Amino acid sequence: MVNEYLNYINIIIILGEYIYINSMKVTFERVIPDEKSSFRTIHNNSPISEFKWEYHYHPEIELVCVISGSGTRHVGYHKSNYTNGDLVLIGSNIPHSGFGLNSIDPHEEIVLQFKEEILQFPQQEVEARSIKNLLELSKYGIHFHHKIKKAMLPRLKLMLESEGYKRYLLLLEILFELSKCTDYELLNKEIMPYTIISKNKTRLENIFTFVEHNYDKEINIEEVAKLANLTLPAFCNFFKKATQITFTEFVNRYRINKACLLMAQDKSISECSYSCGFNNVTYFNRMFKKYTEKTPSEFMKNFAPKVNVDLKVENEVKIKAGF
Repeated sequence: MVNEYLNYINIIIILGEYIYINSMKVTFERVIPDEKSSFRTIHNNSPISEFKWEYHYHPEIELVCVISGSGTRHVGYHKSNYTNGDLVLIGSNIPHSGFGLNSIDPHEEIVLQFKEEILQFPQQEVEARSIKNLLELSKYGIHFHHKIKKAMLPRLKLMLESEGYKRYLLLLEILFELSKCTDYELLNKEIMPYTIISKNKTRLENIFTFVEHNYDKEINIEEVAKLANLTLPAFCNFFKKATQITFTEFVNRYRINKACLLMAQDKSISECSYSCGFNNVTYFNRMFKKYTEKTPSEFMKNFAPKVNVDLKVENEVKIKAGF
């Protein structure tokens, strides 16, 4: 039940995060490998005030181990808090913030940054397949639970003291152990390309704002295409490429998201349906089940009270997101 609830909450905030993230500045970080090495290791153990935790991306895959403490993890569309350290693998070019964001001293972390090219193996090597699968999943952001973090920490500390091939072998060992781990969760349901932020930002913001202000009415996709100064076919292609979903799916998700928030305020199913732009309750029920994996009745019974509490916790994020 807890996992179901957490997955559901991720659905609730994702569309708000689309708007919030697209209003942010993302910067490119140039990663320089350590001397006489093909990858970079970082040991951050200085006061928080000395570091910048800006939203950024880089071609290198990144493994972040926060040894202890609390803070905010922001990877792709995902944003949440951690409380007892953290271990996260972030794929190539996935926008993310430094894990010292919103933390307090002392904050200590070990970070590995490496390009996938240094791990190229012959296709026939069965032993390497699990690592390849791990790197593929890293595009979604992978959060490993506390037990595996505790097991990896001695190797990560040893890597800080090692050199040459021994250091490289430690990297392989760490990735192999992580690839065998099943105690993890993917932070994003969709891959966020950094281009969603760095290109066509103003156009996307205009589209998201239009939906935000008109989700309770009938939305004419041709009108939205004109707003974006595109023909209808060009608009459909542009939106799908930028967000990885169709415009119709985006609108449906946004409406379901708003309906969930209304249900958390004890509104009836029919009232939520019509208030969120659905003129047919049957269609609303079908879309609700599609995106939340629960019927509206099941949601109101099992989740609405919890969402009401969560809204207070996530209030700052939702205000920034335009909710």
